[in-house]
Amino acid sequence: MTEKRDLEKNYLPAGRITTTHGIKGEVKVYPEVDDPGRFSLFKDVYLRSGAETVPVEIENVKFFKKTVILKFKGIDDINDVVKYRDYEVLARREDIAELKEDQYFDADIIGLLVSDTSGTELGTVSNVLHGSGNDVYVIRNGSGKEIMIPAVKKFVTYVDIENGRMTVDPLPGMLS
Repeated sequence: MTEKRDLEKNYLPAGRITTTHGIKGEVKVYPEVDDPGRFSLFKDVYLRSGAETVPVEIENVKFFKKTVILKFKGIDDINDVVKYRDYEVLARREDIAELKEDQYFDADIIGLLVSDTSGTELGTVSNVLHGSGNDVYVIRNGSGKEIMIPAVKKFVTYVDIENGRMTVDPLPGMLS
């Protein structure tokens, strides 16, 4: 159980295997990171589908159009890699991105307990929507009602990842 917790804490989804590439064990990956070039930093990754998690070592990385082509060490045949279609590629969080102050991974934000500045609990963050201007935190309360709060300092006044808490200062009418 500790190993699974360590994996979830230290590794995040970086992409998803869409199909095989050629006959020598390569796969095409749809990247889910801001900069697909960061795949060049990945060495040891995990492939995950449902409850199955497989550790692999990346031997080679190539880029083609909007996909990343990966070759895993010791997997040299299409028949050995085809089973990983639709698996997530999990990479170390420090290899995925270098976060600036007040930047967070979605996985760290989702699940935070949210209160307003008066201490009233509003619910938990259930999703992060990525827009062209700014992200939006979707907060779901116990009855299933959703509140959307722009992920900007004006509205999100406090984030404590370690203790699982967030404080927001919504405008009047924003919660209804």
